[in-house]
Order: sequence, then C-alpha cells, then structure tokens
Amino acid sequence: MKPYQKIAIAECHESLVEIPELFARVTPHPYAKLGAPYGDRSPFFVRQGILDRLLIADAHLQTLQPRWKIQIFDAYRPVAVQQFMVDYTLKELVNANGLDLETLPSTQREEFQQRVYQFWAMPNLDPATPPPHSTGAAIDVTLIDENGTAIDMGSEIDEISPKSFPNHYADSDLPFHRHREILADSMISAGFKRHWNEWWHFSYGDQIWAWLTNQDEPGANAIAKYGRV
Repeated sequence: MKPYQKIAIAECHESLVEIPELFARVTPHPYAKLGAPYGDRSPFFVRQGILDRLLIADAHLQTLQPRWKIQIFDAYRPVAVQQFMVDYTLKELVNANGLDLETLPSTQREEFQQRVYQFWAMPNLDPATPPPHSTGAAIDVTLIDENGTAIDMGSEIDEISPKSFPNHYADSDLPFHRHREILADSMISAGFKRHWNEWWHFSYGDQIWAWLTNQDEPGANAIAKYGRV
C-alpha cells in the first residue's frame, strides 16, 4: 500500500461531466485506440469541480503565456482501463528489453512491475484505494501553442524513465523545465497538486491530492472527497 492510499475518502457524489471542446484533446485517444474498455464514457470526463478548476488554470495560463492552451491527454479511467493499460505497459516494457513476459522468471517480472507502478497506479477494485484516474479527479495534461503545436516538455506522457520526473531538467539549460513549470503554475493556481513522478499528472480532491496537501501543510488533516466512480 502506498502512503496516499491510507487517506480516508468522504465521497461527495459530484457528477462526472464531459470536458468541453474549449480544451484541446489528444485525438485519437491513445488508450482507446489500443482497445481500452471505456464503455459508455470517453476518456475526457472529470468531476464537475475538476472542470471548474481547469477553467481557472486555463485563465492563469493566459497570464503566463498568452495564446498557449492546456491540452487534455487523459482524464477519467475506469478500473478496467487501468488494468488494460498496466498490462499493456508491462508487456511493452519487457519487450523493449528484449525479453518475453510469458517466460520471464517471477522475480524479474516483479522488478518490471515495480517500474510500471512508479508511473501507473495499481488497478485496485477496493473502494478504499481507488486508482486516482478512476475517481474522475485526476487528469493528464500538456501544453500546445496558438497553432496547436505541442510544446516540447522533454519527455512523452507515460514515458517510464527519470525524464518524466517533474524536476529532471531543473539544472539544464534546455527549455523543458520552464515549460513544465508554466504548466504546473497554471494548474497549481487552481488548487491542483502535481504527482511527484509525473510532470503531466495533476489532481484535486482525491487521495493523492489530500496526501500531498498534508505533506505541504502539516496539520491540514485533508481527506479525499472523490472516490471511485
């Protein structure tokens, strides 16, 4: 169990709503294209409170970098999709190392799984420990310019490498850290918290958000208000 999973959840029963086309979307959606089982909802749903905060973040972005836009990579993710993507990512990572998942010794498989779980939450069906994206409170975002061109953030979303850590380029002369900080400043201005391993992952009101709030503000005693949908 990860530390944030010990945070209590007091579900507020806020609705899932679709993110409007005011925000750019990554299409075709990469997980859906692979066959991930989304059912009757698209990957572009969030809780109403998250959408409200996205609008605040977008307005703040205009003060930092006028005409840039927040682009939505992924938002709501049923547990079945989480399981599909964890399985897919594990197989891809093993294959990239010239190995076969079917013949991999259990100890080596565990090592690869731990690498995957640095970036992917466990697809847990326990309502007390939901994957963040399965709550509708977590969102993966990046930036595009006024022409719709992706801003180079120094790594791809979901890349399993240290380059995905938010401060990986902090001591570099390359522009990637500045780009990441523009995104983070915009999202944090609206109350979001950024995942410690992923420059693209932000959330509000879930267990990760509450845990990070308590780390930043000792005595806050924050709890989650969004559980699994």
